[in-house]
Amino acid sequence: MFETRTLPSDLESIRDEYAPSALVLNVSGDFDTIPPEAAENLGLVVDSLSPAAYPAEWLPDDVPKALRRYASSDFTVGMPGDGTVTWTWQTTPPVVLVKYRAKGTPDDFLDFLIAEALVQAGTDDIPEHFLPFFGEQYRDLEAAMPLGPSETYQVAAALYEGWVGLQTREEFASWDGRYDRLHDAWVDAGERLDDRLANLPRLVALGRLSFPEATEFACSAIKHERDLPAPFAALDTAAYLDHGPTYAVKWAEKTFEQLAEGQDARDTDE
Repeated sequence: MFETRTLPSDLESIRDEYAPSALVLNVSGDFDTIPPEAAENLGLVVDSLSPAAYPAEWLPDDVPKALRRYASSDFTVGMPGDGTVTWTWQTTPPVVLVKYRAKGTPDDFLDFLIAEALVQAGTDDIPEHFLPFFGEQYRDLEAAMPLGPSETYQVAAALYEGWVGLQTREEFASWDGRYDRLHDAWVDAGERLDDRLANLPRLVALGRLSFPEATEFACSAIKHERDLPAPFAALDTAAYLDHGPTYAVKWAEKTFEQLAEGQDARDTDE
């Protein structure tokens, strides 16, 4: 199920610089979460497995089953929303996993996604998922938003991605003149987001994009250093980088208070 991926020379250099011990593996099947019995096959290609577990008290009563399993002692690799490439520290050495769906991804962009995963896997203070990022404050985030469990999950995953992007984007920018192919893929992917970012508030107001979808899109743009519209621009700040989950919860509270006030004003006008 897992096969070592041959890397081009610039990706090899990225690995040597950021995560020299990491393995990059192709996965023969597609997945959001690899079944535990299949994930344990990683033991054939790594030195050891160390399944993570988190306190059940961090979770609200009503959460997606995948998140409850992730918090348990089950060996859980990959989660919904991870994208085409994911990584884990639950193995020694850490592994970067390229999903089967990657076969349809342009080569330069796919290599950037692998490089991004190597940067994240090699940064000690980046947890591999939003649950250890939010910790016990995940309950506070859920309480701050009038959303269902799946939508709360989607917003939390997006906010985590935005925070990670604030940490990693300086590295991507530094590749200009060193890893030009990967730097150009980073720039090109960001430029492709601009038109939709400009129309994001309008799409939400028209009901063509949900708030979780808009948050996901805006937070994915943070790592590309794009200009974000309100209320998402408040996430592209040093304060968010410094205060992480506490700031994210306050942002969610304030944002939904403003949305409720706007709705009340519209109802009054009608």
